[in-house]
Amino acid sequence: MARVGKTKILVTGLTALMLAGSLAACDDGRAGAEGAAKQLAASLAALDVGPLALEGTDTAAANEQLRAVFADFGETKPAVAAGELKLDGDNATVPLNYSWKLGSAEWKYSSQAELKKSGDKWSVQWNPALLAPELNDGEVLDVATLSAKRGGILGAGDTPIVQDRKVIRVGLDKTKVDAARVDSSARALAGLVGLDVAEYAKQVAASGPQAFVEAIVLRGFTAEITEAKLKAIPGAATLADTMPLAPTRGFARPVLGAVGSASAEQIEKSKGSLKAGDVVGTGGLQEKYDSLLRGKDGLVVAAVPASKEGGQDAPAEGTTGEPRTLFEIPATDGTSLKTTLDVKLQQLAEATLEDTGPASAIVAIRPSTGAVLAAASGPGSNGYNTAMLGQYAPGSTFKMVDSLAMFRNGMTPDSKVECTPTITVDGRTFKNAEGYPASSLGSVTLRDAFAHSCNTAFIGARDKVSQEQLESAATSLGVAVEAPRLGADAFLGSVPGTAEGTEHAASMIGQGKVLLSPLAAAVMAASVGHGAPVSPQLVLNPDGGDAPADGASPSSAASPAAPSTAAISKPLTKAEAAALSDMMRAVVTSGHAGFLAQVPGAPVGAKTGTAEFGNDSPPKTHAWIVAVHGDLAVAVFVEDGGLGATTSGPLLKEFLTAAG
Repeated sequence: MARVGKTKILVTGLTALMLAGSLAACDDGRAGAEGAAKQLAASLAALDVGPLALEGTDTAAANEQLRAVFADFGETKPAVAAGELKLDGDNATVPLNYSWKLGSAEWKYSSQAELKKSGDKWSVQWNPALLAPELNDGEVLDVATLSAKRGGILGAGDTPIVQDRKVIRVGLDKTKVDAARVDSSARALAGLVGLDVAEYAKQVAASGPQAFVEAIVLRGFTAEITEAKLKAIPGAATLADTMPLAPTRGFARPVLGAVGSASAEQIEKSKGSLKAGDVVGTGGLQEKYDSLLRGKDGLVVAAVPASKEGGQDAPAEGTTGEPRTLFEIPATDGTSLKTTLDVKLQQLAEATLEDTGPASAIVAIRPSTGAVLAAASGPGSNGYNTAMLGQYAPGSTFKMVDSLAMFRNGMTPDSKVECTPTITVDGRTFKNAEGYPASSLGSVTLRDAFAHSCNTAFIGARDKVSQEQLESAATSLGVAVEAPRLGADAFLGSVPGTAEGTEHAASMIGQGKVLLSPLAAAVMAASVGHGAPVSPQLVLNPDGGDAPADGASPSSAASPAAPSTAAISKPLTKAEAAALSDMMRAVVTSGHAGFLAQVPGAPVGAKTGTAEFGNDSPPKTHAWIVAVHGDLAVAVFVEDGGLGATTSGPLLKEFLTAAG
């Protein structure tokens, strides 16, 4: 039990403090007694008995007792109301009904006040039990927070991803350094751990003389931050603790987010639900599902011995000195978030990208269920979730969409198309990628044009495929629609429904205003592998309930991979998917992704893509490749990567080969 607000003031035993009312008795004295009771209730509610006439002590001593008992409540004050008074000659009793607002909780209790008439005035017989149930002399109330345990994040098969792991809290212990050296120690420590020196020194200076001012939390000592270097700084100290962390600092961090102490800004925005020291999520799933993961702290109010001078607690006479719980709301631990991430595949994806300089991503999806198995963003992404939020021209991977639209206009993989070296549309000349084989120019099958990625052949079909048909075909493959089952922030693509001239021509090769994320590209490939539109799923229990088995949809009436959206007016069919699979396999068997033929296991079908961007001459290019390998669909993207086949292709081969 973590207790807060421990400062206590010794309560002087007053067994017969007389708080005198000023109302004169009349008739049977009831009106005077009731007036005195109401005046007492008002004074207790204000935590100030100064306005009352007292007998047996002065108002300063009475207020010291009153405020000491309730010191741990901070600025909070109770509502106190006098109940129905019972009169017996010159004596009366009246219940005092207390109500405390403690965060979102309310503590209600009653105490009994005894009144006695002396002359024409009524006085109140005082004892500690008047303030709280069965409170004794020498006791005060302690308000403590019962901390809720934060839920973890689980991967496929409930494999722990984020769980409590050992950490080292590094900071300055002001009790272990001379006051004159506090500033220099703070600055030395900040410099060692890489903090803003002036800001940390200011924070240390503003803290109390007995404070431990945290500077950084480490998973373990490093070459830069060692025990020896810390010991050389007066006052530098470490505390062993645990924190909810992923296996490594970088593991799926753009997707999962992180946890840390609530900032002043977060506390202010929380409107009372957060306080200093609370652990909250920042970014990714940790922030999106913070309330679910964090749970709800509890609270306990206990009667405890007041601190004597010198700081030693002493049991009140007639008590054991042990805390006595008067009110408690148990903590509600956070719920673990269940995801579809495969720990080994995520680690493999991150390892595959570790030497890639530009922003990059690998996304892997299981076509049969839509489960997102890996969503890795490379080091060049600098912490951004390129895998799920990136918005890039997909280049020739978009020819999967073109081809589906062409099938719906009566073509097949064996239909003939014209592949020319260049094609001009409204004065703009388009050409094929560098190194395009001359043997695949001329009248070729759609399959061959797809396998070698003939830009001119697909642009030449623009008069037979409208922009509206492209948009429809894209949604049929599960992209440019919402992802209601994903449970995370993502960009699933954007394909304009209208475009003319060169913009429409550019759309035919995945440029112009067509945009996809690596996740969307993987969804497109997964839909081909599944034979129907796939809706990706990452979070299995977004509402905190039990997750369906194996990542299946909660609705047994629908296909587990089918998007629950009306945006798909004409879903991909099994026959259409088979035709696309045929052409994707040709990319490996006769096109420029022949290196994937060496991947063991199920035959690989793929599509490469290269998309120009920027104003450089020659322009920079995005490098793409997507593939289907059994029940695995993968997209690989490198932002500034040259050709898809030569840059992203080898990364894909490495990933698929190691994935097994």
